[in-house]
Amino acid sequence: MESDRSSPLIALKHRNFRLLWFGTFISMAGSMMRQAAILWHVSLLVPPSEKAIALGGVGLVRVVPIVLGALVAGVVADAFDRRRLLYVTNSFMLVVSSTLALVTLTGVHRVGIVYALAALSAAGGVFDNPARNSFFPTLVPREHLPNAISLNSILFQAASVTGPLIAGVIIAVAGVGAVYVVDAASFGVLLLSLFMMRDVPVRETSGRAAVTLRAAWDGVRFVFGRPLIRSSMLLDFFATFFASATALLPLYAQDILHVGAHGYGVLSAASAVGAVSASVLMVEAIERIRRRGRVLILAAATYGLVTTCFGLSRVFWLSFFFLFLAGAADMVSTVLRNVIRQLMTPDEMRGRMTSVNMIFFMGGPQLGELEAGVVAQAWGPVFSVASGGVGCVLAVLCIAWLTPALAQYTHEAPLPAVPAG
Repeated sequence: MESDRSSPLIALKHRNFRLLWFGTFISMAGSMMRQAAILWHVSLLVPPSEKAIALGGVGLVRVVPIVLGALVAGVVADAFDRRRLLYVTNSFMLVVSSTLALVTLTGVHRVGIVYALAALSAAGGVFDNPARNSFFPTLVPREHLPNAISLNSILFQAASVTGPLIAGVIIAVAGVGAVYVVDAASFGVLLLSLFMMRDVPVRETSGRAAVTLRAAWDGVRFVFGRPLIRSSMLLDFFATFFASATALLPLYAQDILHVGAHGYGVLSAASAVGAVSASVLMVEAIERIRRRGRVLILAAATYGLVTTCFGLSRVFWLSFFFLFLAGAADMVSTVLRNVIRQLMTPDEMRGRMTSVNMIFFMGGPQLGELEAGVVAQAWGPVFSVASGGVGCVLAVLCIAWLTPALAQYTHEAPLPAVPAG
């Protein structure tokens, strides 16, 4: 029994979690393909002098739905059946990706349409993320939750590796429209996985939140009333805001490293390759890491440092190596942040906690892409990426100094009570 409990794949022994894990992997890989393709697509639709600001604009149109809808999405995830919500959100995103494929393959090449459809896809993700991240913990016993979180991190990063790599090949061979077709099909796999689930746990209706502003505010109070959860989210936001080099990868591939579409795909996947490598180790090591807070701070600071090194590099494989290290450091940080949040949040608050986190987790990278584009337009991509890495390190040190409890965190905190209405 003890060896079974320590298995690095123990969470996958639960059928419903296994189905969700596999379907989400296929869907996430398709989404990563789409995101890489959109950046490349936009870079082809604007004059060379406007590339940097246009790529930053992709982050802006994605972040607007997050800001406007995240808190509502969290309340919806806590108020309604989460499996049904996943049916709705993924069906919506399938339609959006199909539309993106249709307009591209029929020769409608307008950057405004690409922006609009990217925003609609992000809007679907706003409601999908809280539903999925509050649904999967109910599919495994609590003692298997850290393992499930680690496996989900592997899922995300493996999708981040395969998605851009496949996108780079498809773009070079068949164009961006074909990438959007594959992305649309990937949502069908996730919908089938949801359909195949059996005996999904039924939630108690008495504990569900009403869809009200007060319920949304309860979620905000819950997060900001707990220093460990709050500081983990702030680390997430500032690290990705300052050290977001993703939006400028087309410029590095085209103008600095001169490696074309194939090289762009490799660079896009580099950080995810590092993250997958680290996540495999984390599956084994997560239960043995005692000083989790200190490891989290060190990993976040390392992420900023190697991002600066990437910004200064002019050698393709050296650039790949620094992105690899950035991904590995970010993965260690991500797993530890998620363990803190999930173990400290009761089920009836998970949707709202996830929605608040989504503002940080998704808003940071998207605003970071805009910031990177604006700074790159003014002072060049090298200065933008290198200075962002330095800003990330300073932000991490500041948060660690302001929240001493984070560095002192060594074990799972007891499950807190839900804040009173």
